[in-house]
Order: sequence, then structure tokens, then C-alpha cells
Amino acid sequence: MKHRPSGCRLLLVLVTLASVGWAAAPEIVITTPMPAPGWAKLERQLLAEQVPACREFFQKYFDARGYLQCFVRWGANDGPDDAFENFNGWPELHALGADDEILRLYQRGHEGMLRQYTEARTVETPIAREGMYHREFIVQSDWMHHGEGLQLFNRMGLSLGAGDTLYAHRARRFAGFYLGEDPAAPNYDPRLKLIRSMQNGSRGPMLRQATALDWVGDSFDVSQFVAQHGERTYAEFLAHYEEYSDVAGDHFLNLGATVLPTLAFLIANESKYQQWLVDYMGAWLERMRRNGGVIPSFVDLDGTIGGPENKWWGNAYGWGFSPVNPVTGRRENRNRIPRAMVGFSNAVLLTGDLKYADAWRTMINAVNAHARIVDGRKQYPTMHGAQGWYGWQGEPWNIGALDLWYLSMRAEDRARLGENAWVAYLQGGDVDYPETALRRDLASVAQKTARFRADATPPERRLADNMLGNNPASITALTHLMQGGLIPGRDGGILFSRLRYFDPEKRRAGVPPDVAALVSGLTDRTTVVTLVNVSTSETRTVVVQGGAFGEHQIESAEVGGAQQAIGAGNFSVKLAPGSGAKLTLTMKRYANVPSLRLPWERR
Repeated sequence: MKHRPSGCRLLLVLVTLASVGWAAAPEIVITTPMPAPGWAKLERQLLAEQVPACREFFQKYFDARGYLQCFVRWGANDGPDDAFENFNGWPELHALGADDEILRLYQRGHEGMLRQYTEARTVETPIAREGMYHREFIVQSDWMHHGEGLQLFNRMGLSLGAGDTLYAHRARRFAGFYLGEDPAAPNYDPRLKLIRSMQNGSRGPMLRQATALDWVGDSFDVSQFVAQHGERTYAEFLAHYEEYSDVAGDHFLNLGATVLPTLAFLIANESKYQQWLVDYMGAWLERMRRNGGVIPSFVDLDGTIGGPENKWWGNAYGWGFSPVNPVTGRRENRNRIPRAMVGFSNAVLLTGDLKYADAWRTMINAVNAHARIVDGRKQYPTMHGAQGWYGWQGEPWNIGALDLWYLSMRAEDRARLGENAWVAYLQGGDVDYPETALRRDLASVAQKTARFRADATPPERRLADNMLGNNPASITALTHLMQGGLIPGRDGGILFSRLRYFDPEKRRAGVPPDVAALVSGLTDRTTVVTLVNVSTSETRTVVVQGGAFGEHQIESAEVGGAQQAIGAGNFSVKLAPGSGAKLTLTMKRYANVPSLRLPWERR
């Protein structure tokens, strides 16, 4: 540990924030000079450079109404979910501290596309003939695609908070589609605690066999477009989904639906949302217990695991799903079990009970227990069908291992991860990692900007997913380094982070101007973070919150050898010009009721 140079002064003062307008949050004042580290300058640069890049992306691909300029289609390949994915990372970027223009742009795009896809209608595909969206939610889809399309909405609350009336109204309505309280969307069976089909939405569940047309959408001339999945004809589109017929009954993919009641709880703090999650996850934990620790992908409408033939591995995207890819002519394993982890994480967040993480660990061990020896080498399965386990690989099955370690902070879960540069850094690894990661994301912004500038495809020849690779928003390094957080996934899950920041002067989420943060250590009980004010003329104040939603209690802060009691879910740090310090926070994780309320809205 480096000693503080002589002559530097560190002033710690605990005061209340009555002048800022919320109750008794402690404040630490830092005056210790700290020349801006390279990582701090890079953080500020990355936050700044993404704003004009995102503005230009928006201007290229959206009109003034916020409508995506593309050939609008229904379908799992290039449908409504892909349209909304064009804003992936934008809500998180704003909530990290990027300019308010990011918020205004993605809100305009969100409102525009809600109208655009409500107006859009199919001719051949039955479910969307009266609109692809109904009541501002996709009419029917599976939770792989629901989750992808909801990434924007589910994370907007990081900036909007719980007090935005329209956002709160929508969150409660969407949750209602899955609580069994909306007769127009009977997706949930409250008696058996199951979602009745893997195809569900604002017009309810699909309880029949699905057809390729249901998945693909209306016929069109594929030769006029670049299909991202490689199909060359509409016939190949249909062939891709020929085997996607089994959809009725509950499926582990439906655990993605837990995001909606979770979000409603974070806004409204109503027990019914938490109780639904406890009930639904409890049913799944019991199914896992009865199925040898492994979560089934098919639960029949009567609640029977696997139906009358005990095909617990059944259903499209299930454990035994290996359809033919018409482009290659080969069978491909498409078990979408990674998307189920979101339900277990949400349950930990709302209850603070790590039994849900324990259940996932038990499943990892149960799958790997079926390993075999071939030619002296151990092989591990990834799939299960009528003939038993298959999809063998040389490494242990470790789906969800990063999320599991992040929830548990247990050494045995860390061991499953193998090489992970970020986690290694948190445990004392490569000291150059922060600058390397930030430079990589800066390069990504530049590369994607150059790519969309070079895109000469006219709007009528674009599919909704053609632009996804051009989205310049790059949040990986910022999320890891500033917040000690996981990157929210394509499952639509919400942010899990050790810390989050707020600007009390502007009353918004994110670090204030000139402030940079680096989380350099995480354990079950501690978080090490360095806060820096790169301005040499302005004092900055930042609110530091324990967890993305205040779920972690911050018990104390050690700064420069001095220990100060905090005893709250957040505290304030006032940084003199050109100052900074490393803080070691002692925390009790998942001790508080999580909420989307902003710090000054909490009492």
C-alpha cells in the first residue's frame, strides 16, 4: 500500500444533507489532492464521446417521431424486439452520468416505436393482424425475445426513478399481464403457479402448437435484404422454425417474466409483487428438487413436470432442443437455459435470501455429475433428450457462473469462472486492466460510429436488426469499473451493481460532471472504491448508493486510516477541486428493501 505523501491533507466530516433536502444521509468531505489518474480521464472521455455518437446514430436510423426507419416486420428473426434493441445500453449509459440528451433521445425512440409497432399489422400471421403491440406491449412472444425487446424499458427506471407516473403505470400494467389479474391476458395460472405457455404477451398465451408462420411473420422477398441469420429465401425462414412447434406449458424461459413484477415492486413497494415472485420461484425450486436438481424446460398445463411422458427436457428452446439449421443443414443445440438465471437473481434481490443462488449451484453440480470418461478425458453434458444426456464438452458446465459468484461471493463459485479479467482485477490482478478496458470501449465507439456512417442501405432495405451492430453505446468497462456491476444481459434483466451514483445538484442519476469512480475490490462484506474530482476549479458532490436499488446497507467507510460510521443505504461525498481518495466500505448486502426511488425521494 502506498503511503500518502507528506503535506497532503485529508478532511473527513460527517454532516447531514438537510440543505439538499433528504433525511439524515451522512457526508464525507475530501480535500486530499489527487492528480487525475489515467483511468479517471478515460472514464470522463468515454462518457462524453458516446453522446455525439449516439445522437448521430439516432439521426441516421430514426425520424423526428422516433420511428425506426426500416422495413417493419413481425417475427423472431427481425421483429419488434430487435427494433427496441437498437437502444441497448443507452439507459445504463445515462444512469452512469452521460448527458441528459441520451435520456431525451431514447425516450423519444421508445415512445415512437410503441406507436409504430401498435400501428404495424400483419396480413398472414394471425396474432398480429390487429397490431404487433397491444396496450404498449408485444402481443405474443417467447421470453427470449420478450427479454431482448424489453431491455430498454426495464432499465429506463435507473434514471426515471419511481416517481415517473407514466413509467410506473406501464410497469404495473405489464406486471399485471403475468400476475393473473388481467382477464385480457390470462398468461398465469395462480393455483398451479405456472405461466401457461412459452408464447405469451398482452393478448395472452398460445395454447396450441405453434407454426413456422407464427414465428417468422408474413412472406417477403428476402433477396432484397441482409438476413442476419443467414437465410437466403423466405422458405429458409420457415424451415428455420419448422421444429419450434411445442410451446404450451411452463418453460424455464418464462423466468424472464419475473423482471416485470420485480420492476413493479421497485416502483410501488407493494407486497403482491414480491409475493408473486416468491410463489412462482418457489414452484420452480420444488420442480428442480423433484427433477434431480435440474430445472425442467416443460411443465404441463396440469402442473406435471414433463407431461404424461415425463419429457422434462421438452419444448422449443428446452434441454432437448436441437433443430436443423436450414442454412447449414446441421442440427444445432439451442438450449436457452442461460436466460433462466434472471429469475433466481431477481428473487435474491427482492428477498435477500441466497437459497435461490444455492439452487442454481445445485443444478450446476447436478449437470456435471453426469460427466463421462472418453479416451481418458472427462466430458460434461450440456443437453438432455429422449436418449439421455448429450452435447458433450471438455469443460464443466458452468452456465450462470458469473452471476452466481456475484450473488454469493463464495470462493467455490469464483473457482468455476476460470479466466475473467475483470474479476481477476477485483482480486488484485492486472493493475493496468482499468485503462485497457476503457481504451477498448473507446475504440469500440469509434469503430461503430465509422460503421454506421458507412452504411448506405436505404430504409426500405433495412431489417430491424441490421443496425444492432452499429449501436455505439459501450457500457461494459464503465459498469464494471465505476459500479462494480454486472452487465445487464439480453434476458432483459435489471442492473445488479455494488454501487450506484447520483448528482444531488442536478437531481439525476449518474456521477456529476468531473467525477470519476473506480471499484477495485469486492468481497462479501467490503467494497473498495476510489472517487476523484478531475476539475481543478469546481467542488463536486456525489451521492454513493449501496446497490443498484439501495439494497445494500453501507455500515462504515474507511478513508485514509480513519473509520467513519455510515449506517445507511447511501451517503454523500464532497470532493474539493483536484481531490480524491480511496474508500473501503463495509457493507451488509441485500439488507434493505430495494427501490427505484432516487436518494432524495427516500425517507
